[in-house]
Amino acid sequence: MKGRLAKRRDKSHFVSNYGKDIKLNCLIIVDSIMGQFDTFNAECDRCDYSLSKESGKIPRDLTEASLSGAGLSIIAALAMMFLFGMELHNYLSITTSTSVIVDRSPDEDYLRIDFNISFPALSCEFASVDVSDVLGTNRLNITKTVRKYSINKHLKATGYEFDSGPVTYRVKHDEENDEEYGEGSVTLNADNFDRISHQHAILVVNFYAPWCYWSNRLKPSWEKAAKIIRERHDPEVDGRIIMGKVDCTVEVDLCRSHHIQGYPSIRIFRKGSDVRDEHGHHEHESYYGDRDTDTLVKTMEELVAPIALESPNLSLEDKTVTSTENAKRPAPREAGCRIEGFVRVKKVPGNLVISARSGAHSFDSSLMNMSHVISDFSFGKKITPRVMSDIKRILPYIGASHAKLNGKSYLTDPDDHANVTVEHYLQLVKTEVMRSSHQLIEDYEFTAHSSLTHALSIPVVKFHYEPSPMQVLITEKPKSFSHFITNVCAIIGGVFTVAGILDSILHNTMRLVKKVELGKNF
Repeated sequence: MKGRLAKRRDKSHFVSNYGKDIKLNCLIIVDSIMGQFDTFNAECDRCDYSLSKESGKIPRDLTEASLSGAGLSIIAALAMMFLFGMELHNYLSITTSTSVIVDRSPDEDYLRIDFNISFPALSCEFASVDVSDVLGTNRLNITKTVRKYSINKHLKATGYEFDSGPVTYRVKHDEENDEEYGEGSVTLNADNFDRISHQHAILVVNFYAPWCYWSNRLKPSWEKAAKIIRERHDPEVDGRIIMGKVDCTVEVDLCRSHHIQGYPSIRIFRKGSDVRDEHGHHEHESYYGDRDTDTLVKTMEELVAPIALESPNLSLEDKTVTSTENAKRPAPREAGCRIEGFVRVKKVPGNLVISARSGAHSFDSSLMNMSHVISDFSFGKKITPRVMSDIKRILPYIGASHAKLNGKSYLTDPDDHANVTVEHYLQLVKTEVMRSSHQLIEDYEFTAHSSLTHALSIPVVKFHYEPSPMQVLITEKPKSFSHFITNVCAIIGGVFTVAGILDSILHNTMRLVKKVELGKNF
């Protein structure tokens, strides 16, 4: 019994000691595991730091505030803004492509020529615009699309548009024969011209030159008509009308004061309705009708018919259209003329000529002065200022040769250089601009070379134009917005990367310098 109790005490003591050993061993194992876990955490921290450097994350030197880093950041920001502005400007600007192609204009496509030219010494009475080309086209005295205005020596218009009237291709004269005729007209000069014009209600004057063929053709019929009118209306009794003549080779100043440039020139002076201008010259009419005796007598009778015999000092206005009304037109008030308008020509080499022209007058070429001032000379359709400004936004240089002659003057003095013809040689190229909106704008640019040459006959102003068979095609190329965004992103990333590299180099350099100064060796 006692033995059994002793065994039970020994067994319980063994179990108690064994349990204490197990607890102690467990504590040792747990402590060892915790130590290993701390070591593992430290190793993981070191690995994370190493991985952070190798994975491209922002290094510590870029996260540390420094004066050099702040300056570099400001410079990077300014660089980004500058590059962004340049890219924005490039995106907003318009790029074009230029190509040279053959001009495929159809034959029925005509070229328009606009002009505005002032001639200080060419009378509107005889100024003519003619067009010709290499295909045989020859149009003389174009009036449908051309306007003329009398101008003074200061190039200022002195009245309304000059009425050129219907074009007369042939003027009727008396048959040439050796029949004797007396002197029926009064010879006028500078001394008696004003006096005689004040004594009669109507004075009809023939300004002639003895060397002129047409003056000699007019002379017999003029003297016969003057004699008939004198017999019917005696100047001493009637006093309503008288016919006179002026020799312009003798009375040069008198003819010049009345702007006589072609011979013969028949002028009609009306007393009472005449108004003297600032130079003291009468306003008057020019006669362009037939020159045979019967027509001249009929014209004189129609002029004197409205005037009452008892009132010879007044010229009554008559609104009745007579058979010779179309033969009379107001004479030019000044010696100059401004010619403006346009013509349409074929797209082949040709000439636009401005000269004094008449089928029944002669001109003294030594007295002709073709000095002129070009206000406008251009080819093609008129381009509005708004469209031209849009074109210049695309191509700033375009339009510089669109009106190359505008504002230029070509003045000559007949006393020094007689019979002078002014020639302008023009070479033009068609330019088409295709907008991004598919709007096609057509323009013509040209080069101009001018020269003064001696005229063999009547001086003229000649514009010789020569279109090019090639044309310039300019196409507007718009830019993509996605391309703009891509470039902006590239600018930001590029500047940021370069700034990081520079900051790293600068930071490492400064650390190296400090270590060298402290005497550390590596």
